[in-house]
Amino acid sequence: MVLIDFFSAVGDVLSSESTYINGALFAALLAFAATGEWVAERSGTLNISVEGMLLSGAFAGALGYHLAESVAVGLVLGAIGGLIIAVVQAEMSHRLTADQFVVGLTLNILVVGLTGFLDREIDPRADYASEVEIPILVDIPLFGEALFGEPWPFYLLYGLVPLSWWLVYRTRWGLELRAAGENPQSADVSGIDVNRRRRQSIYYAGLTSGLGGAYFLFARLATFDDSVIGGQGFIAIAAVIFGGWTLWGTMGGCVLFAGALSFQLSLQGLGYELNTELLQALPYLVTIGAMAIFARRVRPPAALAQPFIRGLK
Repeated sequence: MVLIDFFSAVGDVLSSESTYINGALFAALLAFAATGEWVAERSGTLNISVEGMLLSGAFAGALGYHLAESVAVGLVLGAIGGLIIAVVQAEMSHRLTADQFVVGLTLNILVVGLTGFLDREIDPRADYASEVEIPILVDIPLFGEALFGEPWPFYLLYGLVPLSWWLVYRTRWGLELRAAGENPQSADVSGIDVNRRRRQSIYYAGLTSGLGGAYFLFARLATFDDSVIGGQGFIAIAAVIFGGWTLWGTMGGCVLFAGALSFQLSLQGLGYELNTELLQALPYLVTIGAMAIFARRVRPPAALAQPFIRGLK
């Protein structure tokens, strides 16, 4: 009987449009951050401060709307907010050679405290971004509204993901960036400024993550809170690893982990009474399980998380 009830609940969740709408919302947040993180990790740097970039982007987005009453301005300031954190991360890690993990964790903690303080002092007001429906496509059962009836910042992803792939695989900059991640010593001998490429990749991650934080603010809450991101930055990093450091695999990881988040919300929304603590832990259990299965089956960039100092092997 318990098994029958379980499959009945799963069927109800999978047949509910809200499951796919919520899934697209969370997948977009993860995709904004994971796309930039994928670029950063291809250069050999493990950017732990994604969480802080997302949160900074959300606060800067709220501040931008508060000042200009414009979602577009909020998105631009959100990207700048993420970039500010990225500059600190990049300069400390790849110019001053501070430990990138310590810098990233410190920045995450700093951003939580700083945005919480500024939120109480300024209390910025935001609003929802207007929804844009793409005719015909929005009428597709289950998936239509989730993919083609979203707030307009959502559609930026349809350009950002291909752009990121093109930058990494079809430009000289991308070739040099990948060389810095695979064999920095050889890249340095070839005349490539390894640490500059790594800093630039973190700047890119900051821009996309800040944009993602602002998107999430305007798409879901329309008001800032320092718990708005809630660990999604770390899940975005997990999505990159899950995807085997390929862009399309990373997007698949975003969809999987967002699906777990959406499943949790849909079960509660449909009135099923399950263990609340277990439901809240479900997305993270899925993340850990997927990492345990796939982490050893993929090959990271050879120099990932290894600092580069000229003349040292």
